[in-house]
Amino acid sequence: MDLNLGDTQLIIAECERRGVLRNQAAYILATAKWETAHTMKPVVEAYWLSEEWRSKNLRYYPWHGRGYVQLTWERNYLRAGKALDVDLITDPDRAKDPKYAVPILVVGSMEGWFTGKKIPDYITAQKSDFVGARRVINGTDKAQQIADLARDYDEALEAAGYGKGPIAPPATEVPSGGLAAIILAIVAAFLSLFKR
Repeated sequence: MDLNLGDTQLIIAECERRGVLRNQAAYILATAKWETAHTMKPVVEAYWLSEEWRSKNLRYYPWHGRGYVQLTWERNYLRAGKALDVDLITDPDRAKDPKYAVPILVVGSMEGWFTGKKIPDYITAQKSDFVGARRVINGTDKAQQIADLARDYDEALEAAGYGKGPIAPPATEVPSGGLAAIILAIVAAFLSLFKR
């Protein structure tokens, strides 16, 4: 599983910042991968069709699906906007901006914004009901396929050390900024060991 695809690292960082368990983060990533057509970039609902089509065919237009998790309906845009202190009603396209789309995905999934069901209802430190967790977003549609992705993400996050400090870039990558940046990265990684 590619933990560097699209905005995956932004989502991982938000999950870690909010204290999301590794298996919960894995499910959030699996949802994002599925809902964005495997790009891990925010999309607009029915992205292969025109805005004109959306305006004529989606009863909740202009608050149609946007982001990693397809935020829909005016009430959900209001809720997310209030939680993030941003106006998503006047400019609903802001829901595609990773600055807002990442916390909408993570917080919305953890708090049950989308269907009333939340990730901790299905995924805890004691259980990983990846199939049932689909109810957080969309009933049981494609539940098994997304569960399979979540298991793969869970393994990848464990291998990468999720929850044990920043996930380092692959060994083939060198942080930009020369020797000073490398030294700072090493010091930061060393200091993170003492935060446990």
